[in-house]
Amino acid sequence: MLATMSQHAEMPALNWSDLGVSELLPTGTVTLLLADVEGSTRLWETQPEQMTTALAALNRTVDDALAAYGGVRPVEQGEGDSFVAAFARASDAVACALALQRAPLAPIRIRIGLHTGEIQLRDESNYAGPTINRAARIRDLAHGGQTVLSGVTELLVAERLPESAWLSDLGSYPLRGVPRPERVVQLCHPDLRNEFPPLRVRTVVTSHNLPAQLTSFVGRQAQLSELRQLVAGNRLVTLTGAGGAGKTRLALEVAAGLIDEFSDGVWYVDLAPVTVPAVVPVTTARTLGLPDQPGLSTMETLVRFMGPKETLMVLDNCEHLLDASGAMVVELLSACPQLKIVATSREPLGLPGELSWRVPSLSLTDEAVDLFGDRARRARPNFLVSEENSALVAEICERLDGMPLAIELAAARVRALSLKQILDSLHDRFRLLTGGARTAVRRQQTLRASVDWSHALLTEPERVLFRRLAVFAGGFDFDAAQAVGSDSEVEGFQVIDQLSLLVDKSLVVAVESAADDGMRYRLLETVRQYAQEKLGESGEADRVRTRHRDYYAVMAADLHARGPSADAELLHWAQVEIENLRAAFAWSRENCDSEVALQMITSLLPLWLWGGRVLEALAGLDAILAEDERSGLTPAVWAGAVAEQSILASWVAMPPDLARPQKALAIARELGDPALVEQALIACSMHALYNRDLAQQYVAEMLEQFNATGSRWGLCQVFAYQATACVMAGEPVAGRPSAERARDLADELGDRFFSRNSRAWLTIALVFQGELADATSVASALAEEAEAADDVTMVLFGNLGHSLASSFQGHADAAHTSAQRALSAAERMGGISGDTVYAGLAYAALAGGDAAAARHAVQEAVRHTVPLREVFTRSVVPMAEALFACGDLAAARQWADETAAVAAGWYQLITLTVRAFIALAQGDPEQAERDAHDALAVASRTGSFMRVADTLECLARLVSLEGNYAHAARLLGSAGGIRQRLHHIRYPMYQADYESVVAVVREALGHNDFDGAWAEGAALTTEGAIAYAQRGRGERKRPAAGWGSLTPMELDVARLVAEGLGNREIGARLFISPRTVQSHLTHVYAKLGITSRVQLSQEVLRHS
Repeated sequence: MLATMSQHAEMPALNWSDLGVSELLPTGTVTLLLADVEGSTRLWETQPEQMTTALAALNRTVDDALAAYGGVRPVEQGEGDSFVAAFARASDAVACALALQRAPLAPIRIRIGLHTGEIQLRDESNYAGPTINRAARIRDLAHGGQTVLSGVTELLVAERLPESAWLSDLGSYPLRGVPRPERVVQLCHPDLRNEFPPLRVRTVVTSHNLPAQLTSFVGRQAQLSELRQLVAGNRLVTLTGAGGAGKTRLALEVAAGLIDEFSDGVWYVDLAPVTVPAVVPVTTARTLGLPDQPGLSTMETLVRFMGPKETLMVLDNCEHLLDASGAMVVELLSACPQLKIVATSREPLGLPGELSWRVPSLSLTDEAVDLFGDRARRARPNFLVSEENSALVAEICERLDGMPLAIELAAARVRALSLKQILDSLHDRFRLLTGGARTAVRRQQTLRASVDWSHALLTEPERVLFRRLAVFAGGFDFDAAQAVGSDSEVEGFQVIDQLSLLVDKSLVVAVESAADDGMRYRLLETVRQYAQEKLGESGEADRVRTRHRDYYAVMAADLHARGPSADAELLHWAQVEIENLRAAFAWSRENCDSEVALQMITSLLPLWLWGGRVLEALAGLDAILAEDERSGLTPAVWAGAVAEQSILASWVAMPPDLARPQKALAIARELGDPALVEQALIACSMHALYNRDLAQQYVAEMLEQFNATGSRWGLCQVFAYQATACVMAGEPVAGRPSAERARDLADELGDRFFSRNSRAWLTIALVFQGELADATSVASALAEEAEAADDVTMVLFGNLGHSLASSFQGHADAAHTSAQRALSAAERMGGISGDTVYAGLAYAALAGGDAAAARHAVQEAVRHTVPLREVFTRSVVPMAEALFACGDLAAARQWADETAAVAAGWYQLITLTVRAFIALAQGDPEQAERDAHDALAVASRTGSFMRVADTLECLARLVSLEGNYAHAARLLGSAGGIRQRLHHIRYPMYQADYESVVAVVREALGHNDFDGAWAEGAALTTEGAIAYAQRGRGERKRPAAGWGSLTPMELDVARLVAEGLGNREIGARLFISPRTVQSHLTHVYAKLGITSRVQLSQEVLRHS
């Protein structure tokens, strides 16, 4: 490939045009790859035969690489042992360079430079101009085997590097004949040599004494840019931050990038070893190489040397010598007008004109992970951050607060520990994070030494407050710090001063609240762990933790006592302080202060209900009540705790056995405590959600009690729970007025949570009734309000209601979007109601005609559901229809049979309607007709009209099969009228059969008669359409409901039930299967309006 050296005439010259490259060079913005062979003259002299073979291999390699990555070579450019290639895409050029460097080309080694810019053509086959010149100068910096890129090219490829490759920043360098320096980075890869001597710089650069760095600088590019601008506009910039935050390295990197901006030099002065203040000017002078001058003080010598020079000084580690370093800085800046200083300190110098800039932690999403990966590779060269381990690395970096020193020390441990072991060891990070570089100052060799250094610089009052702040978890505000941190040693009025000093000294981080709640403070986790050790050593840990607990318990109780109007404020405060509340609760448990712990749970009800944290509250209650014999609770406190537990558990479909709240109610009555009686009654009545018959007595007593006491809030809760119970049972006629009454009372009381809760169930009731426009309106407003209030529970139910209403109106995309929002809320709540949300996703999929997605969604609903019949039923109702849509008739029928046996209300209406369609598809019109009429009977009894149009269309198909075409046309018209009035859509899965029956009936009747019958049906109200369809059943001498509607088989089953026989025994008597027995019972229950065998036995007795 390369032309033969002149001293080796026996080797034929290479002709680049024979390599098959395009004659059309890319123009515009182009990435150039320039390369040559390092030490080729010496190699020709010492290894001529090997060179001949190697160059031939290089020729083939370049040919293949350019073909693979779209490179084009100017045929006449490249002389001697060099060559040029051009690429339209920078990423292709980098990939080509990597391929060339990885190729086996020994003994030769090529050096490659890459640069991107606008290119100029000298002619059709060659380039000219500054871009190719700069590329050549960049290549000249490299060593054999090394690939370097310009800063421009780096920006283009940083996110598009070849697999396992990375870039290492080498700094900025002057280029021969080029007016401005160029930032240079190195392409690295595990397969390549990545360590090289300094770049080949021939130009003399500005004098400086910046220490050479043995490791690459990772991240902080935006901060570097910002700091360079700040230095340009300010004469004194102080970088502050905690020990290990990376102040020194950042200051050095800033200075390195400004070398060419200061013609008289850049100087680095390290004050870390200095312990005597008076030695600060002496250390500075010696660093600059200034000897003592007779008759002059050291400061005068410094001032004379600096004078008018354009100089930058980095003054590192000033925190332990603030007065001395401050005095020197003031004198130098006053006397030397061209001098600028970048200082580093754990607190500001406090000087006029100083710009203090706090060094932040590394970005956890990328910079911290990149630093860990880079330093881990130095400890274990084959280490890579991969998709498999990136989550562990990110968690380690997060636990270390993005602190560079801590991350570097942790990364060094990959030599001996797995990432999981490193993460698990962070609870004792001061033992783990040791072993820093021996060249580092002692306080940077271990994490403890770094924090020890800061602690040693504190005054005694600062140390006292510092260790007390360790009890706070997740941050704190000033009021909390004052309440918990003050006593006789640190007076309350002193806290603001001491806290401010701790912030200045980088031991406390101050963060302005985004919600305009004032300033909040926190200790970095590493610093907090150190402070906890100091608190433990002080002997006052128990007293401070108790003050912390009492502060948060009283705050929660005070906010709770203000009533529902303060619930939003309480929720916001509790969400901000959640970690402190958990710590306070844990301390109460640890101290066996069970009553205080229970008081905290009771006070934080909005946090549990609005914030979707019911499971957390239940875990706390369960833990306390499980050991009530040892907790020493008074009867009143125990009864209140049990009532609270029952109420919260019922919210998440986990009601305990009724015996416990009944016992709590008995205790409350015995104590004569009206408030406790009301709370226990609510706990008992919550079982109305899952067993309405059992709880009716409690609901009646509650209504009587609350009406007697005039407790509107109590009445609000009763109506809300009644609404919930009725809607869960699929009976909107009873549920809707209760929901509306609860909403109105809650609005009068200013109780926004119960108002939203009532509207959630009102939405579902409206959906069941088929009033979809109203349901959509209520649900949209509810979801929006809940989102603004951060009420996660009602975000779920608002979006779920909107999804259901959208599905039945045919807005499948909107339904899916709302269901996904509801699912996100369910996940935030620990999976609560996830089964119901997946059922909503199934309805959305059916509306969109996606049978497979519907089946998957219901399978997820089954997987997430709870073993309560009412909850299970509402979750699995769509399963039969999803399976039917997938064409699996047998499975669909089985699910329909099993669901029909337990479903009630609207859920029974849907199940019977779907089973009617399935039976029709299976060739069982008698079963289909029975199911369809039973479904209409349920609709009439409960006022559930959603999906009635489907039921009517199913009946129309059945009567058309009997040749009763006029009746079929009226049924079709009645269904069409409902769809038009209420915007009820037909699922795509039924469309073909619907069109077929319409065509058959129209053809049989003729257009005029069909249109007339259709119009007659369309004119009917929904109730009228149901009555008309049921009258059609009466024409066959059997009423639609009541005892007289039972078939002979159903009468036999009813009589055997009254004799006390089970399904298996009845089936044996009547020669049918137990499942068929249950199917008959389902129809009997629907016709008679009953729900149990006991009620059926009573009916048999009454009619015998």
